Amino acid sequence: MAARKKSSSRRKYGKSASKSVKRAMHKKKRGTLKSGKGRHPKVKSREQAIAIGLSEARAKGAKVPRKKSSSRKKSSTRKKSTRKKSSSRKKSSRKRSS
Repeated sequence: MAARKKSSSRRKYGKSASKSVKRAMHKKKRGTLKSGKGRHPKVKSREQAIAIGLSEARAKGAKVPRKKSSSRKKSSTRKKSTRKKSSSRKKSSRKRSS
């Protein structure tokens, strides 16, 4: 009896997702891929082109894993610096005796 393989060996990205990434890469190579609508600059990095392709695939409903939200969690759990509040406002509001 053969043991089943783990689910991690399955295909993580769908075929339509790879098509949209491929299209984004071709646009990047031609120099026509932009990072947004309007007058945004052209995409220069390979990673950014892949991210744009995957986000377009997500919008179409293709099989794409969720975005990693670890960067958001780190920023919210960061310790806030404990600064002492200055009590200068309280001092200036008191009446001066001359």
